[in-house]
Amino acid sequence: MNKHLNLVPALVVVFYELDWDEPQWKEKQSECATRVEIVRQSLQGRNTKVAVVLIQKKTPLPPGEDVIASERAAALCNACELSGKSLFVLPHTDHLVGYIIRLENAFYEHAQTYYYTEIRRVKSHKEFLNKTTHQLLFVRHQFKIGFFSELKQDTQNALKNYRTAYNLVHELRAHETNILEIKTMAGFINYKICRLCFQHNTPLDAIAQFRKHIDLCKKKIGSAELSFEHAAWMSKQFQAFGDLFDEAIKLGLTAIQTQNPGFYYQQAAYYAQERKQLAKTLCNHEASVMYPNPDPLETQTGVLDFYGQRSWRQGILSFDLSDPEKEKVGILAIQLKERNVVHSEVILSLLSNAVAQFKKYKCPRMKSHLMVQMGEEYYYAKDYTKALKLLDYVMCDYRSEGWWTLLTSILTTALKCSYLMAQLKDYVTYSLELLGRASTLKDDQKSRIEKNLINVLMNESPDPEPDCDILAVKTAQKLWADRISLAGSNIFTIGVQDFVPFVQCKAKFHAPSFHVDVPVQFDIYLKADCPHPIRFSKLCVSFNNQEYNQFCVIEEASKANEVLENLTQGKMCLVPGKTRKLLFKFVAKTEDVGKKIEITSVDLALGNETGRCVVLNWQGGGGDAASSQEALQAARSFKRRPKLPDNEVHWDSIIIQASTMIISRVPNISVHLQHEPPALTNEMYCLVVTVQSHEKTQIRDVKLTAGLKPGQDANLTQKTHVTLHGTELCDESYPALLTDIPVGDLHPGEQLEKMLYVRCGTVGSRMFLVYVSYLINTTVEEKEIVCKCHKDETVTIETVFPFDVAVKFVSTKFEHLERVYADIPFLLMTDLLSASPWALTIVSSELQLAPSMTTVDQLESQVDNVILQTGESASECFCLQCPSLGNVEGGVATGHYIISWKRTSAMENIPVITTVITLPHVIVENIPLHVNADLPSFGRVRESLPVKYHLQNKTDLVQDVEISVEPSDAFMFSGLKQIRLRILPGTEQEMLYNFYPLMAGYQQLPSLNINLLRFPNFTNQLLRRFIPTSIFVKPQGRLMDDTSIAAA
Repeated sequence: MNKHLNLVPALVVVFYELDWDEPQWKEKQSECATRVEIVRQSLQGRNTKVAVVLIQKKTPLPPGEDVIASERAAALCNACELSGKSLFVLPHTDHLVGYIIRLENAFYEHAQTYYYTEIRRVKSHKEFLNKTTHQLLFVRHQFKIGFFSELKQDTQNALKNYRTAYNLVHELRAHETNILEIKTMAGFINYKICRLCFQHNTPLDAIAQFRKHIDLCKKKIGSAELSFEHAAWMSKQFQAFGDLFDEAIKLGLTAIQTQNPGFYYQQAAYYAQERKQLAKTLCNHEASVMYPNPDPLETQTGVLDFYGQRSWRQGILSFDLSDPEKEKVGILAIQLKERNVVHSEVILSLLSNAVAQFKKYKCPRMKSHLMVQMGEEYYYAKDYTKALKLLDYVMCDYRSEGWWTLLTSILTTALKCSYLMAQLKDYVTYSLELLGRASTLKDDQKSRIEKNLINVLMNESPDPEPDCDILAVKTAQKLWADRISLAGSNIFTIGVQDFVPFVQCKAKFHAPSFHVDVPVQFDIYLKADCPHPIRFSKLCVSFNNQEYNQFCVIEEASKANEVLENLTQGKMCLVPGKTRKLLFKFVAKTEDVGKKIEITSVDLALGNETGRCVVLNWQGGGGDAASSQEALQAARSFKRRPKLPDNEVHWDSIIIQASTMIISRVPNISVHLQHEPPALTNEMYCLVVTVQSHEKTQIRDVKLTAGLKPGQDANLTQKTHVTLHGTELCDESYPALLTDIPVGDLHPGEQLEKMLYVRCGTVGSRMFLVYVSYLINTTVEEKEIVCKCHKDETVTIETVFPFDVAVKFVSTKFEHLERVYADIPFLLMTDLLSASPWALTIVSSELQLAPSMTTVDQLESQVDNVILQTGESASECFCLQCPSLGNVEGGVATGHYIISWKRTSAMENIPVITTVITLPHVIVENIPLHVNADLPSFGRVRESLPVKYHLQNKTDLVQDVEISVEPSDAFMFSGLKQIRLRILPGTEQEMLYNFYPLMAGYQQLPSLNINLLRFPNFTNQLLRRFIPTSIFVKPQGRLMDDTSIAAA
C-alpha cells in the first residue's frame, strides 16, 4: 500500500518550455528526449506512463492548420518514443485555467489506464493459483485488485473485491500462530469496506458489515497470556468504525438517537477497560523481572515484513512452535511493554468522544452514565479533582430522577475523592447525604460515616475510606493533619436545596393570614434519618422582614462529644424516624398590615464553634432535592397511614406553608347605606351613610372614603361625580371618589350620619364604595399597639333615564309630516313619558327655536309643575313656521327642548335638573301656490254653508291658475264651477262658494281642483294637505217651544 500510494507513480509528466517556431529546435528536441529517457531509466521495470507537456508562449492554431507544428510534434514523439496521445501543449495565455482543466482530465485518463493494466496483471497471476497451496496469495491478490480499483476511483468494483477478500480471509485456517495476522488483515479489509459503504451513502450496509466482522472475530482471542492484545484490537475496531461514522455524518449523513457514533465509542471504551483489567492481571510481574535482551520485538529492518506477524518468527507459516523458549521471551516482552501503557488516558479519550456524541443526539441518560464511568476512571487514575467535578455534575440528574442506588454508588466514590484530597466541605456534604434517606447503604456503613462526620466536627481526622489506594491514604492523612493544625473558618454553611441530607425540615404557619392583634404562630418540623440520635446546637428562622429573626431562635449549649450521645432530652435532640415539632410565635408590626411575611430560610447548626460547625440551610420553608418527588408520590399513594399517638404526625401529611399575610384587626363598627334606587341621569342622587361604633373603647381619627369604586370602566369614572354638598350641582371638576374625609372620634355606641350626593352622567350599573377607617389602642401578648381598622361596604346602583321624549311634526290638520313647507304653519308636538319608578315633578319646559324657525303664537310652557307617576306622560303642542331658506342639505335645525325637573320626594334645597333635548332637523320645501280655506266647524242640513278659499302666489312669477269644483252628492253649491285666472307674484286671490248640505253626517266637500300651467308638478294631492276635504253636517233642527225646551 505504501509503495503504490507514495513510491510508484501511475503517470510521470515532463514539463518542458518549447515553442513550435523555436530557432534551435534540434538541440531543444534532443534535450527533451534526454530528460524523458532519464525518467524511463528511473522507472525501469514499472508500467508507469510517461507524458510530455510543452509550455508555450503563443496561442496554437487549430489542429491541421499549422503544418510545421504537426511535423515537429511527430518528430518529437519519435525522438522521445512517445505516442501522439502522450504529448500535450500548455499555452501560457489568458485561457490558462481552461487548458489546465483539459490537461487534468487527460492525465486522469492515463492514470486510469495504468491501474487498469495493473489490475489485469494481478488477475493474470491469480489464474495460476489454487486454493490448496496458495490460500494466502488468494487474499493478497484479491486485496490488490480492490486496492487498484479504489486508486482508479472505481469504488463499486473496489467494494466488490474487498468483500471477496474479506470472505477469503475467514476461509483461512486459524491457529494460535497466525490468528493475529488474520485479525489484522480482517480489520484492514473491514475498514475499507465500511469506508466505501459510507461513501456510497449506504450506512446500513456498513453497520451490517461491521457487526458481521465483530461476530466473526470476537472469539478469536489467541494466546491466553496475550488476551489483553485481543481486547485492545476489539477496542480499536469499534473506535475506527466510530470515527468513520462520525466522518460520514460531517459529510451529510443523518444519524439518530438509537444509532450514532456514541455507541461505538462507548463499546471501544468498554474493551479498553477490559484490556486494562486483563493487563493488570497478566502483566503483574515482580519488579525483579527484567526486559529481555536482546529485544525480541525488534527486527533487522525496523519494520515487519507482513502486518500481524510476530517479530521473532516472521515468514514461518508452520503451526508448530519451533522455538518455545523464544516464544516465551517474546510474550514476556509484550507483557512488560503493556505495563507501560497509560490505559486511563485511552479509556477517558474514548468515553469523552462517546459523551460528546450522546450530548449531540440528546441522550441525557447515556451521557450521565458515561460521565460516571469517566469520573470513576479519573478516580482510578488518581486525578481526584476531575473525578469529583464530573461526579458532582451527574449527581443532580440522578437526584432529580430518584435513582437512589446509583446515587449512593456515585456518592461513595465522591466521598473517597473528597477524603483523599482532604476537601473538608465536600467531605461533610457527601457524608450528610450518605447518612440520609436517599442512601441505600447498610446501617453499619452509615454508622461508620456518622462517626467520621462527628470526628471532623470535633476537629479530628476521619478514618480512611475502605478500598482506597494505600499510598493515596497516607498522603490524605498528612493533608488532614495539616487541615486540623491550620486555623481558619470553622463554620460551613451548606445549602440543602441541591442534595438530600439526613435531616428533613418543613415550616408551616398555622394559618394563611393573621390579624395584627393576634400573635403570628408557626411550627418547624424536623426529622432525622441517620442511624443514631443526634443533637443539634442551634436553629434560626429568617424572614423577609429581618426584625422578626430575633424572636425565632432556639439554642442549646452542648459539648462536642455529646453530639452522638443517646440523649432524648432537649428540644434539639432528634431521634431517627421521629418527627420533632418546634413552636414559634411573635407579634407582627402594624406597618406590616397588608404585607406578606415569608420564611426565607431555616438554618440548623450541627457541632459548635469551638470545633467545627456545619450549618444546614433550607431555602423558604424547607424541602430538599427529593422533597417535591416524595410529595408527589405521597399525594398519589392510596396506602393507609398507621395511626400514631396524638402528639405525633405523619411526615408526608405535613404541607409546607412558608408565608402568611398580616391583615388588619377585625373592625367592630357597623356601616349602613340608605338610598332610593335607581339613580336618574344627571340628578343629585342622595346616599345616606350611617356609621355606629360597637367597640369597647373610644375610636380615633375616623375617616370616610366614598364614591365610585376604583377599577371600573374609565368612561364611568369621567361621568360620575361625588360631593357632600347637595345644594350645588356637580360639574366636571368634581371627583368620582372622595378620600379620607375626617369625621372625628366616636365613643362606644355612638353613631353618625353623612349624606353623599352622586351625579351619574350616563346610564348603566355602577359599584360604589364606602370605606371607613379608624385607630384604636389594643394589647397583644402584654404589648400595647395602635391598630388601624377599616370596614368597607359596596353597593351597586343602576342609573336610568328619567323620561323618554318623543317629538313629531304634524300639519294643522294633525296629519304626520315627512317635510314642511316654507312659510306655511305646522305643529310641533312633544310627548314626555316618565320612565322613573319614583314620581317626577316637571318644574317647567322651554322651547328654544333655531334662528331658522319662527313661532306663530306665544311659546309658553304647558306642563309647569306637573307631577308624573311611572308610565304617565305630558304633551305640549307648538305652532311654528319656517321661512324659505332654499335647498338645505340634511334639513333645517329646529332648536332645543329644555325640561327642568327633579324627584318629587327630593328636598327643597336639592337643585333642579335641566335636561336639554335636541329637536330633529326637518326638510323644508317651497311650493308655488298656497291654498287655505275659511269655513265653519260644522254645517246643518239645508242651511247655507259659506266657504272662502284663499289662493296665495308664493313665487316671483305671474301664475296662470285653472280652478274647477267637482260636485258632491251631499252638497249643492253656488259659485264659479270652473274659472281661469292670473295671480300676481306675492298676491292673494279669494274664491267664495256657498255650499248647501243635503245629508247629515260626516260628508265629503265638493272637491277643489287647481291646475298651475307653469308648475305641472303641483298636484291636487298636495293641495288637499292644506284645505279640508270633509265636514260634519248636523241634521235639520225642529222648531220647539219653550215648554218642550224646559221639559228637556
